[in-house]
Formats: sequence, structure tokens, C-alpha cells
Amino acid sequence: MNAQIHGHTASGIPIDDAMVERLADEAEAGFDVQRLVERRGRRGRPALGEGPSTVESVRLDPDLKQQLAARARQDDVSVSDVIREALRRHLAQP
Repeated sequence: MNAQIHGHTASGIPIDDAMVERLADEAEAGFDVQRLVERRGRRGRPALGEGPSTVESVRLDPDLKQQLAARARQDDVSVSDVIREALRRHLAQP
């Protein structure tokens, strides 16, 4: 029996019943209020390197996008993290 998909995260990961349960459990357990308060003063995304980051667009065929999302789920990282790592490895090749 397939799990019901309720939508997708911003990074393309399907939101299924298991994810909803995990998020609900996390919310019910409570959040670290001090950590949230400390973060409130910082705006924007965390820095990825020394200078400001840029956003680049690429077109992916449906199969490649599906493989990318699956790898991100498998590694428990964002789709962007998978893309950055793949690009670093590719550019490091002679």
C-alpha cells in the first residue's frame, strides 16, 4: 500500500504520512525557545562560504528530478546540498 502524498517541500521532497508524523512529534515535544529567540535577529539564509551566495537555475527532466529528490531523501539532505556536492565533485575532476 502506497503512502498518501500531501504535497512537497520547497526542495521537492514528498510530504507523506511518515513525515507528517515526525513533524507532529517534534512539535509536540516542544522547541528550544532560546535557540529560536537567538535566531530571530539573523535574517536570511546561513552563509555557504566567504561571500554572498548566488542562485542559479537549471532545467531538469522529470526522471533526473525524481532521482535527485530520491538521493536527497536517501542522504537526508536538501536537494540543493546534493546539487552542490555533485558540482564540487565534477569540477574537482581533471
